[in-house]
Amino acid sequence: MKVSELMEFDGSKYLKDENDYRLYLAQAFEGGDPVEIQAALGDVAKARGMTALARESGIAREALYRALSNKGNAEFATIMKVIVAMGLHLTLVKPEAAPKAAAKAKTAPKAAVAKKARPVAKRAGSASRGRTRPGSAAHA
Repeated sequence: MKVSELMEFDGSKYLKDENDYRLYLAQAFEGGDPVEIQAALGDVAKARGMTALARESGIAREALYRALSNKGNAEFATIMKVIVAMGLHLTLVKPEAAPKAAAKAKTAPKAAVAKKARPVAKRAGSASRGRTRPGSAAHA
């Protein structure tokens, strides 16, 4: 089979309800790629019904198809109209907040293992704590 014979993937066929729409868009926004965000908005628009979204947003249906395609170049105002027409709004958070919490949860067991190995190293180093080595500047 040739690549040209393959059908293009259409994510809108797999989006069934408002929760699917939100999760799909959240994933696209998390990636941060403007083309991916536009395409995801287009998929959600198709899944919800492009005609209804055009009516709610006040943007012509054909213009929405063009703007929300992979090759589209939608203005930010258009993106915001689409988001509002979908009954959504944007919220900004620091990108480190969620990944740090997830990373801490993943490394917690490893940290406990590392702490068990440390007392041996601390005992060896603690004997020389507070003392200076012979030949050092403080001892001479």
